[in-house]
Amino acid sequence: MKTFDLNLLRVLDAVLATGSVTAAAERLHLSVPATSHALARLRAVVGDPLLVRAGRRLVPTPRAQALREPAALLLAQAQALLAGSGAPSLAALQRHFVLRAPEGLAIAFGAGLVAALRRQMPQASLGFLPETQDDPAALRDGRVDLDVGHFRPRDPEVLQHELLRQQQVAVVRRGHALVRGRLTAARYAAAQHVGVLRRPGAPSPVDDALAALGLARDVALSVPQANVSALIAARSDLVATLSERVAEAMAATLGLQVLPLAFATTPEVMVMAWHPRHAADPAHACLRECFLQLLAASRGAPAPAQTGA
Repeated sequence: MKTFDLNLLRVLDAVLATGSVTAAAERLHLSVPATSHALARLRAVVGDPLLVRAGRRLVPTPRAQALREPAALLLAQAQALLAGSGAPSLAALQRHFVLRAPEGLAIAFGAGLVAALRRQMPQASLGFLPETQDDPAALRDGRVDLDVGHFRPRDPEVLQHELLRQQQVAVVRRGHALVRGRLTAARYAAAQHVGVLRRPGAPSPVDDALAALGLARDVALSVPQANVSALIAARSDLVATLSERVAEAMAATLGLQVLPLAFATTPEVMVMAWHPRHAADPAHACLRECFLQLLAASRGAPAPAQTGA
């Protein structure tokens, strides 16, 4: 191959992200025939159909899947190269970032995060979406800038950084029956529980551990937020299961008793994830760094260096 039109990388990225020639054309502000012609050139260069029809949809071939992440990284590097020293300063940028995160995170860190961000980007703003919104392509398609929560990214190209690991504990009102006597796994499972809705596909270390023992929780009520489940536990006989930090923060205020679980569970991992297109973007890097520093300050620890996996 003597020459290669680098603009074809943009077409490849858009077509793989949308799975549609028409949608890719709209994203690139090109005509559908022009995008279709570029896809034909890509197929000739790569020697692979890249996208094949499955009913009314186009699905990527294994070769296309393998090209997705390298193409996105090359585009991000090209954007950083072209920005160079002529890129506008953060102080001059107007950016609105969308974060998908557990509701409690917006309460705990929302105001602090936008304040920290505006010290470097005075015209920046934030919007939070609930973690339970099931939109797996949101990062890839640009509807979400930063994804935070207990989940495993579904897209192989997505970059992620582990934020913290926490054990789960039970919380009950003072005088609850579970406080008396030894709290076994069987007693815990047999109690009535208030559960917290999880992101679709997210693992549940507690339920997985119980299942391995042949047990299952009796979840009588499910709510969207951990904070709400703690309030309900404080006013009823329902048992809430929360991360250690949330439980400790709310126990004294609500008169809750914290009960360590009597069976081993895998620590719950919280991550933040972003698309490779933002890897070299100074504004997005500023957002990630502000969030890491804020989270580290809340734990009394230095902010860890960002990594991507």
